[in-house]
Order: sequence, then C-alpha cells, then structure tokens
Amino acid sequence: MVSISRLLFDVIGPGDALRYGYQEIISAETTLAVKNNQRPIVVWNCTRQCNLHCVHCYANAVSHISPGIMNTREGKVFICDIAEFGVPVLLFSGGEPLLREDIFELTSFAKEKGIRPVLSTNGTLITRSVAKKINNIGFAEVGISLDGIGANNDRFRGKKGAFEAALNGIRNCVALGLRVSLRLTITRFNYKDIPALFKLAEEEGISRICFYHLTYVGRGSKLYKDDLNHAETRALVDLICDQTVELYKRGKPKEVLTVANHADGVYLYLKLKEKDSEKAARVLSLLKRNGGNNSGIRIGAVDDLGNVHPDQFWWHYSLGNVRQRKFGDIWMDTTEPLLRGLRERKRLLKGRCAHCQYLDICNGNLRVRAEVVFGDVWAEDPACYLSDEEIGLNE
Repeated sequence: MVSISRLLFDVIGPGDALRYGYQEIISAETTLAVKNNQRPIVVWNCTRQCNLHCVHCYANAVSHISPGIMNTREGKVFICDIAEFGVPVLLFSGGEPLLREDIFELTSFAKEKGIRPVLSTNGTLITRSVAKKINNIGFAEVGISLDGIGANNDRFRGKKGAFEAALNGIRNCVALGLRVSLRLTITRFNYKDIPALFKLAEEEGISRICFYHLTYVGRGSKLYKDDLNHAETRALVDLICDQTVELYKRGKPKEVLTVANHADGVYLYLKLKEKDSEKAARVLSLLKRNGGNNSGIRIGAVDDLGNVHPDQFWWHYSLGNVRQRKFGDIWMDTTEPLLRGLRERKRLLKGRCAHCQYLDICNGNLRVRAEVVFGDVWAEDPACYLSDEEIGLNE
C-alpha cells in the first residue's frame, strides 16, 4: 500500500505503524529489530461463496459453499496458531465473509486472542442488525467495495441493486461510528467514476479510500487488455493526488491509499522532488521504511481450504496447508522456493526491475502480475508506468 495522504500531508493513519515502522515513538535501532521480526498481516479468505459475481474477482468466488472448507473448529485452531505466532491483524475476506454462519464467532474469537480483526466485504449484507454485531465485536475497520457509481457498479459486480445495498451497508456502519474503508479496483470501465467516489466518501462520512490497481489474476485475468495504459495510469494517480489535496484544503481530510502498484510512491516522490526538496526527502524516507511490495514478507494469505499463499493474489500457488502444519511453521520455512525467492527477490529480478534505482522502495512491485504476462515470476512488472529515464536506466 502507498499512503497518498501520509506522503502528501504527513498525517499518521491507524495502520502506519505496521506500514512504516515505529520511528515516531521509539529509536531507529529498536525499529529495525521490530521490522526484522515483524509477523505478517494475514488475509483469510474464509469462504469462496459470494452473493455477487464481480468481473475482477481474484478468488473466482462462486455462489455455493466450497467442498472442504475449513469448519469452525479448524478455524479456531488456525486462529490460535497465528495468535501464538504473533500475527497482529487478521483480515476476514472471501468471497463474501458475511455468508459464513460462524463469522461473528470466529472474529470474536480472534479478538479474544489479541488479534485485530478487519472485515473485507461487498457491504450488501450489512443490515442495521449486522452492523450492530460488527460494532459489538470491535472490528478495527470495515472495508466495503464499490467499483463505480450506481448502475456502473452493478454491472461490474454482476447484480442489479448492488450499489444501493452496499451504500445502505456503509450508512449502517457509519451511523454506529465504525471506521469504513471504501475500496475500488481500477479498470477502464470505472476509472471515470473516481471523482464521484471521492464526493461520496465526503458526503457519507467514510474515513478511508483505497484504490487497487488491477492484478490480472482470477477473473481479473480476463481484464488484462482492459487495464489502463501507462499514460492513463499516470493521469489517474495525478487525479487521486489532486482530489486528496482538495479534501485537505477544505478541511475534509481522508486517508487515501493506492494498492498493488508501488510505482505510485516513486512517481509521487519524483513529482515532489521538482517542487519541494525537503518534503521529497521526507517522502523518500517513508517509502524506504515501507520497503515496497511485501508479498511473502509482511503480508500472507490463507484460503478457505487452508492453503497458505504469499498474498491474496497467489491462489494458484500453495506454500502449505494449515491443516497439516502450523501457519508459523509454513511461513518460516525458507526451504520453500517461492517464499525464499520473494524474500531474496532483488538478486532474482530481471529486466527494468533489476536495474531500477528505486528498487529499495518498490521491491520489484507485483511478481504475480509479471508471471501472468511474461510467464516468469522474476520478470519486470508490466504495470510499472515510470520511464527508463525516471528510474535511472539511461544513466
């Protein structure tokens, strides 16, 4: 994740300690020790069942419960294991996690074990009573996906009325003081709705907006040719920055982030470098502390069957299964070739990524996207929109 609002205004968000370290409160030496031993945030796609059929779904969600899904007892064993391992945050995702009958039992159990629960949902099932249950458990955040305004969102999500149902879910959460994060996956079909989504966030009291770059996996692999080109992506990042600045100028600040393309951080740094060298230096420091893409390092994922993945976009590759081995044992097993490679990727990267002068703050971006397009995990990320001159190749 690249926090646009943090980089532009240095306003610390609730997740920034995990994203950038603890320099604000402890010494640099202690921060380094904490970072080196930091356990990953875990995304648990606790079900593939979903009431929608989104065109970009990385999980290839279906309308029915998958055979072999982890049951309540197995879920609690898994939660105990990651609590013992020291995982700080468990993000309950899907499919649609609210379709699990035991979802509140599991999330409450995670909270009892000292893990901060986060919910990622399409929002359409959040009635007032469901919002009350979410509030009573004490979720750190409720991420609700909207991929456009009105009928555009409904087309994207494969169901008429999905926008209004999600909007009602948002309102039910905000009414109880819950922290809501609006999430949108950027494609050619919906990028023009982004100014309207900023307006919606302002009008509805939404705290956070996350813009996801397309990853080309799951059903999203069919949208590869419908991704924005490099020039369009640059213009869109400019727009997101401008909209963020406008909100802050009017005293309506929101936490704004982009996800799945760390070129955004480099791009913003280069723009600031031309205008404000002091601010650019601060931004560069933050980006270095973040370290770029952390797939297999500070983020991991577990699917509904218990398979462990480097992140939520790697469903086609399993590192092991929590039914056979504890998550911590799987995560710390550096004999696993992909996991070892992701943690040592700088020596394996090829093409533009291998020679980029900003590799320390991007870390090679999304390896899964390179694999989809080039058939090589270590090839350059095709979604990097920075020029050769900008990343120092001409030098």
